[in-house]
Amino acid sequence: MIDRLAPGLIIASPASGSGKTTLTLGLLAAFRARGIDVRAAKSGPDYIDPAFHAAACGHPSLNLDSWAMPPALVDSLAAQASSGGELLICEALMGLFDGVARVGAWGNGATADIAARTGWPVVLVVDGRGASQSVAAVVKGFATYRDDVRVAGVVLNNIASPRHRNLIEGAILALGIPVLGALPRTPGHALPERHLGLVQASETEALTERLAALGAWVAEHVDLDRLAALAVPYAPSITTAMAALPPPGQRIALARDAAFSFAYPHVLAGWRAAGAEIVPFSPLADQAPDSGADAVVLPGGYPELHAGRLAAARTFKAGMHALAAQGAAIFGECGGYMTLGEMLVDADGQAHEMLGLLSVQTSFAKRKLHLGYRLITTLADMALGPAGSRFRGHEFHYASVLTPGADAPLLTAEAADGTDLGPLGSRRGSVAGSFLHLIAREG
Repeated sequence: MIDRLAPGLIIASPASGSGKTTLTLGLLAAFRARGIDVRAAKSGPDYIDPAFHAAACGHPSLNLDSWAMPPALVDSLAAQASSGGELLICEALMGLFDGVARVGAWGNGATADIAARTGWPVVLVVDGRGASQSVAAVVKGFATYRDDVRVAGVVLNNIASPRHRNLIEGAILALGIPVLGALPRTPGHALPERHLGLVQASETEALTERLAALGAWVAEHVDLDRLAALAVPYAPSITTAMAALPPPGQRIALARDAAFSFAYPHVLAGWRAAGAEIVPFSPLADQAPDSGADAVVLPGGYPELHAGRLAAARTFKAGMHALAAQGAAIFGECGGYMTLGEMLVDADGQAHEMLGLLSVQTSFAKRKLHLGYRLITTLADMALGPAGSRFRGHEFHYASVLTPGADAPLLTAEAADGTDLGPLGSRRGSVAGSFLHLIAREG
């Protein structure tokens, strides 16, 4: 039962690379250090940032997505994210108004849609490199672009000197918008990155110390009290937990380690709310999935970085084959799909034998970016629903299919702009997978 919803605000920017994640993590760590029960959320389909949010604030961070989620699910997750807390900070995706070109049934995926629905005010992070008073023109444009989105304050980033700050701040204050702080051009606070974004939270060395230092730095340069005072509560139409996807089984063995970490918290929470039991296991530790499971899920992640260990994980392989022989529903997304296949070629061109439960062969040596929202229709009955079930999802990977093998396709997909992507994925018996990450069912 939800007895209190924390007031919320959104940390957004004109473009990626402006400092949203740095500021968000610093704020979460700084407020937590003050003893404030701060919560977090992420606009859009990103997997990696929410894990850092959770490390910084001590609570799960949920995704909110106006393209892939029906409004009722957005409401439910917004309520869950803010339940019981004192302050909610939602990090935007890309630029504040960036989304797909064609607006879908629920929105175009822009963070502005979440701001409009929740009423959470926007704190705009603006990079001051190479400009001074001109920054105010950018702020004015963002503040007036949509009448249903309120830019309530600004934090400047990459400020070279007090004079630089004064020039920018004076021009912004003339617009009637407060400047809540200015982060100096100081090296040393960036977190390590790899090809899909930041290195995962679980792999980042000395993460607790890094977050504490980042929180202290942000607290030194941002007026936390003024920023927190801008937050407003949202009274959503639905506050009870909803299952975004039906659980694939009653007892679900979930691969969970550095190779398989891209499982949406809202999906897992929905499965638990529907009565399913989730039993984690680690393929990298050569653990077999629970022998009593009636479903196994291999999420996305970075199996290409650990392909040698996975190829040598005999206990993991034997356990997966045993459950497949018993007819357990086995489902792989992205990296999990690659692991279900016959072979994975890593970035160095070395081939590794995978599970062979599907006949697809994939390669990370032949890199090509596949990115975007997907509207998905299943071609056969599967654990998540009958043939013809429709889902919203997202694709983000650099791997290529060397050969799809002889298995039947799992689904058809359209891009958000309506482009027909044709049949995708693979299915053989009770085993199925694709490169697509499912976010929510449609309807």
